[in-house]
Amino acid sequence: MSVQTHPQSVQLPVARAATMPAGDVRAALGSASDGLDEEEAARRLALGANVLEARRVSWPHVLVRQFASPLQGLLVAAAGLSFATGDQLNATVIVTILLGSALLGFVNEYRAERTAADLHGRISHTIVVVRAGAERPLPVRELVPGDVIRIGLGNIVPADARLLEADHLEADEGVLTGESAAVEKSVHPVSAGSSLADLSSCLLMGTVVHAGTARAVVTATGHQTEFGHIAAGLAQGLPETAFQRGLKEFSLMLLWVGLALTGGILAINLLLQRPLLDSVLFSLAIAVGITPQLLPAVVSTSLAAGSRLLAKDGVLVKRLLAIEDLGNLDVLLTDKTGTLTEGRIGFEEALPVTPGLDAAGQLVELALLCCESDPAEPGASGAGQNPVDAALWAAFPDRRPPLAGQHRLGLRPFDHETRTMQTTVARAGGPVRILKGAPEAVLDRCAGVSPDARTLLDGLFRRGARVVAVASGPAAGPGAEDKDDGGTRLTLAGFLSFIDQPKADARASIQRLAGLGVEVKVATGDNALVAQHVISVLGMPDGAVLTGAQVSDMDDDELAAAAAGARVFARVSPEQKARIVIVLRRAHAVGFLGDGVNDALALNRADVGISVDSATDIAKDAADVVLLEKDLGVLADGVVGGRRIFANTIKYLLMGTSSNFGNMFSAAAASAFLAFLPMLPGQILLNNLLYDTSQLAIPTDRVDADQLRRPAHWDIGAIRHFMLIFGPISSLFDFATFGLMLWVFQAAPEEFRAGWFVESLATQTLIVFVIRTRRIPFFRSRASATLTAGVLAVAAAGAVIPYTPFGSLVGFRPLPGPFFLALVGMVVLYLVLVETAKHFYYRGADARASRERAVSERAVPAAVPSAAVHASHGRVHRRAVPFLVHTGKTRVRRARGAGVAGGRR
Repeated sequence: MSVQTHPQSVQLPVARAATMPAGDVRAALGSASDGLDEEEAARRLALGANVLEARRVSWPHVLVRQFASPLQGLLVAAAGLSFATGDQLNATVIVTILLGSALLGFVNEYRAERTAADLHGRISHTIVVVRAGAERPLPVRELVPGDVIRIGLGNIVPADARLLEADHLEADEGVLTGESAAVEKSVHPVSAGSSLADLSSCLLMGTVVHAGTARAVVTATGHQTEFGHIAAGLAQGLPETAFQRGLKEFSLMLLWVGLALTGGILAINLLLQRPLLDSVLFSLAIAVGITPQLLPAVVSTSLAAGSRLLAKDGVLVKRLLAIEDLGNLDVLLTDKTGTLTEGRIGFEEALPVTPGLDAAGQLVELALLCCESDPAEPGASGAGQNPVDAALWAAFPDRRPPLAGQHRLGLRPFDHETRTMQTTVARAGGPVRILKGAPEAVLDRCAGVSPDARTLLDGLFRRGARVVAVASGPAAGPGAEDKDDGGTRLTLAGFLSFIDQPKADARASIQRLAGLGVEVKVATGDNALVAQHVISVLGMPDGAVLTGAQVSDMDDDELAAAAAGARVFARVSPEQKARIVIVLRRAHAVGFLGDGVNDALALNRADVGISVDSATDIAKDAADVVLLEKDLGVLADGVVGGRRIFANTIKYLLMGTSSNFGNMFSAAAASAFLAFLPMLPGQILLNNLLYDTSQLAIPTDRVDADQLRRPAHWDIGAIRHFMLIFGPISSLFDFATFGLMLWVFQAAPEEFRAGWFVESLATQTLIVFVIRTRRIPFFRSRASATLTAGVLAVAAAGAVIPYTPFGSLVGFRPLPGPFFLALVGMVVLYLVLVETAKHFYYRGADARASRERAVSERAVPAAVPSAAVHASHGRVHRRAVPFLVHTGKTRVRRARGAGVAGGRR
């Protein structure tokens, strides 16, 4: 019977609980061996969920970020000085346009922040809890103090808890203590005053079960846990990624170019004895014009819009910037179960090999006695067990009750090193040891295995069955389960056959990935014959098969050479999976798809770790991308989406280099020979604001199929090269406009500025139709309707402004009608010239890429570092993912002397 108590009395510090006997802890928490009842649990949950309040970036923070550029700050200061000296109109125009630009960036960046937070909330984590004597899975956020939980290999500990039972339990507590070695746990109390690292009788929130199983009672949840105290800085984010560094390098490149032009322009204007304040304002406006003011907003908008589309396809991106990595993939290493197969393991048949053993009797009973859950334990269920044990329990519900009288003396849970699990059971003739696991591992412990048994096993493998072997023998007594063989050889009882059919749509998904340039390789713990059967059924290309034993015998260079041509890696350990990922990364962008605890290491080592919503907690924690369905077709959608998002982001960067640089270069040159400023500071900023507004529709643009067929990569050198080629082309037509206005129309300064404003805005916005594709624009590749409408609307607005009162306000004068005839001709000629230059640019780029590929094929690149070492803050942030929630708060709240920030990242 569950004990009820007032919910305000249930929190118990783990340091105190660790010193108390387990029974006293349960009593203090108002719990019992069969857990809480649902009514009491609901009362406690009302007091507070098991969550950490991580402060998401608030709207004031995003707004302030729009003014983070020191150049903008200087421009505002100069405008203030201009206002103080009597030029209120120009100062007001400058400040208004800057505010409009900041508001545009704020709206788009804040929407992106909200999208990331909403997607985060869709990733679920569960734990097996005992409520009113019955086990059932429960979302970790609904856990309350006093709950009794069952936890095992690979689980992230969901709360601070006092151990009630522990079987060979070890926990990785490095996220809290910094120690890399797993810590042994036991139910025995520790002495008072023990340090956090010495609380061996407790499990701590955020740590990972490295081995064994346990039952424990929750002592504290949420921000009351030790992990909650340490995780107070969760709002600060993760370490900078390669994509972020690339964006920063691009921004700095344009910033330095802008500063150089600004210095030159300022010096020229001062030498020409123009007013100091006007010269400073003009120079700063040039600098602001060339820097990508809305780059964060465009990138965030593109990533957020893409992530929403991916989410509709069942792909949740935990880090928005991982989208680039997803698009870069050219090798996918995946497990077999649930990805290439249905993932629903069903019991097929029991095949005894010992004479006189009943296939539907003793063999199955031995197997049921050697499961993670004890059939003799009241309320035990298949929930939370590994797929094989869960399938066995589901197949024989009537076999479990008669086993309730069988007393289990000990358990060694399944581990990936021995690939077996073992129990010792008390029987009339003495204790019996039962071993269950991978057939090769079990047969190595058995005596007298007949050739017929091995022939039977080989036949099961060849038809694609998943096989578990069961053996038994006398045990020395309690504790014998700690030894590999208990001092005696075992007798093979037989095999259990399970079936997991290949997916009907897997063949088409693999072919689709191949069409995207992604090679699929299989890494599995299953037998090589089983894996070969599956890939044969799915029509995958032939390739070598490497076993775990072969992998262990190779050095890294040998493995790199062998892995390149391998299709299947069979009977590989977690460490071997990670090593395979590392050597493949020497020449490829590698994705790893896995859902088990044995996949976590490889998920961390891959360029992009991919897991599924039904995966173990540690696998989802280690992954960058979570699939709502374990389907290669969904993953192919994700790869295409990643490439589309990255391609659209690069379009904006190329636009920024080709147009901004050209226009600012033209302004610098014009200021050297004109008797007046070619454009006023406010007019430059207005031009930049309208241009950036038109580019915010780029995330909606279509992407050509040939851009999606190969991985996309960040290349600062290529962008710089693009700037130096296409920027001067833009300047040629600016100079033509200057000549037209001065020598044909004899334009006054106000009319000259209006003419250049209209021409520069038209050319730098309309060029997107050429730059957005490698094909012939309009005929072989058309932009999205949204982008087309946005660009044409901005170009039209620029042409109309000189005729409006606002145009007069900012210093424009209406233009003569013949100017627009000349403008149409210049725009058409400009687009044709850019299209021609684009053809030669990409032909040269393709030739360089071919030479680089040839060089890379002749030499094996140096090994990629095994894994980036994250700062401790980054590890805490990733581990906190299952427990983070958005509260909408922006202040830091304090609890028990430790801060926990409000909101969700």
